[in-house]
Amino acid sequence: MKDFVDGTAFNAEQGNRARKLFAAVVLAALDDAISDDKKYGNGPEQIARWARSRDGREVLSCAGIDPNERVVAGLMDFVSKGVRTSVALSREESERRHAAAQAEAA
Repeated sequence: MKDFVDGTAFNAEQGNRARKLFAAVVLAALDDAISDDKKYGNGPEQIARWARSRDGREVLSCAGIDPNERVVAGLMDFVSKGVRTSVALSREESERRHAAAQAEAA
């Protein structure tokens, strides 16, 4: 008898991969806006324009992010801080690990 492959598990895995791909596009858009902010001083406006555009809303939705004004404000705030996404993500990860280690020690 043939091995049975669960189609729903396959579809869920495909969906997760697609969300990660679109999340990478969001991170790239943030990095582009940060670069624009350093060069031209208009990064927050650029990310807001992108996030409110049809393409931006579609990418955010596909990444699993609700494209509402609160999200746009958060993206603008992130860009205005000027920290590249790779640095922010690695710092966030190290802080999470540090907090987990402290909780274990307590």
